[in-house]
Amino acid sequence: MFIPLYDTNRLRHIRLQYVTIGLIAANALVYLATTLGGESFTNAAVLGLGFIPSVVHDKVELSPEFVVIPESLSYLTYSFLHADIFHLGGNMLFLWVFGDNVEDALGHIRYLIFYLACAAAGAFFQGLVGWDSQVPLIGASGAIAGVVAAYLILYPRVKVWVLVFARIPLRIPAFIPLVLWILFQLVMFAAGGEDQISWACHIGGIIAGAVLVLVLRSRGVPLLAGADGEPDLTPKVQEVPLPIEPGPTPEAPAQTASRWGRGAASPPD
Repeated sequence: MFIPLYDTNRLRHIRLQYVTIGLIAANALVYLATTLGGESFTNAAVLGLGFIPSVVHDKVELSPEFVVIPESLSYLTYSFLHADIFHLGGNMLFLWVFGDNVEDALGHIRYLIFYLACAAAGAFFQGLVGWDSQVPLIGASGAIAGVVAAYLILYPRVKVWVLVFARIPLRIPAFIPLVLWILFQLVMFAAGGEDQISWACHIGGIIAGAVLVLVLRSRGVPLLAGADGEPDLTPKVQEVPLPIEPGPTPEAPAQTASRWGRGAASPPD
C-alpha cells in the first residue's frame, strides 16, 4: 500500500534513539546468524525460538532437540526472527521512521518495555485466535504495529514522506497512511478465514500500542501533536479595542477644522 521514507519530526527529549538503533541492529544480527548457519540451522531456530501456540498451550510437545529456551520466552524471541530480507527490511524501515519519535516520547527504558510488551501482545493475541496452531510465528510485526499505533496517537499531523504503491512519492500528514494501514490490518483479519491467524499478531500489537502509549509517555508529552510535532494549540489573544473619537452631539455642533488642524468658530455674518 505505501512505504514510509522519512518524517519531519525532530527529537525533543533525547539526543539519540539508541534503543531503536539497537533493536534494528539486533534484528539484523539475528537474521545474519540464522541465514549464515544454513537451512537446517534456520529451521531449528524457528522451531526453538519462534512462537508456536500449540506448544505454548501444551497441546503439542516440541522435540527435545529444538528446546533451547523456556516456552514462555518465545513470546519475545519470535520477534527477532525473520523469514527473508524483505520481511526484515520492511519491519525495520517502519521501526526506523516511526520508532525514534515514540522512543523520544516515552524515554529509553519505557520505550524498550513498550516495544517488548507489544511483541508479547501480538503473540498472545495470535495464540488466542489459533490456540492449536502448530505454525511458528516469527517477525517483529506485532511490535511494529504497536509503534505505528503509538505514533498515530502522538503525532497524527506530522508530515511524512511515503511511496504510494511503491512508486509515487507524497508528503502527507501521518494520520492518512497510518489509519489506512491499520484499517487494512483489521479488514484482512476479519476476512482472513484460515489465514486469519497471520493477521492476529498485528491486531494484538495495535491494541497494546494504543493503550500503553497513554500510560508510558513521559510527563508533558502531548497527544495529537500538530503539524510540526508540537501541541496543536492556537493561543487565544484578546484584541484590544481601539479608541473611538467622540462624534458631534446636538448640544455641541461640530466645528470646522482650520488649516492648522484646530477648531475655529465660524465668523459672524
